[in-house]
Amino acid sequence: MPRLISLATRLRRYLSHNFLSKNMPAGFTPAEKRLIRRYLIWCYKTTKEELERTDRKFTQLAVDEFILDQLRKTSHLIPGAPREKYLQEIKKFKEYRNKKREEALTQKFLDQDNEIPHANYLYLKNRLGSVEKAIVRFLGKKELNTIGLLYEEEMTKRILQARDH
Repeated sequence: MPRLISLATRLRRYLSHNFLSKNMPAGFTPAEKRLIRRYLIWCYKTTKEELERTDRKFTQLAVDEFILDQLRKTSHLIPGAPREKYLQEIKKFKEYRNKKREEALTQKFLDQDNEIPHANYLYLKNRLGSVEKAIVRFLGKKELNTIGLLYEEEMTKRILQARDH
């Protein structure tokens, strides 16, 4: 059976190696280069987390709509009194989905037509793009991909380890 290596161990190994791009400006000591790498990882993580607080609601809505549709399709299979309770649960889920939709739209857009994004949302999108360009400039394209994978792995780990839901 293959040995599983913790994310923390993998991240320590990643940070301890010299994975710097040939594009790294000259004149930085190895310690300064490690600081640059860590700073870029921090910038990526914090910016992406903040941006995803809004974006994930929109992606969740598509999934919620599918789930709601599936629940509705099976409601006729439930007989008698349990069916009424089942329909009430579907109604609660629909209300939850509607509330999430309104919150998502309010977080992302200024206007009622949902055409003018909030300045903060635009800033975060542009900041993430700028951080990604900085990572490519200082660390290389391969490292941007590695950082993205580490981020996804960490977010998935947080979800799987969460005890509050």
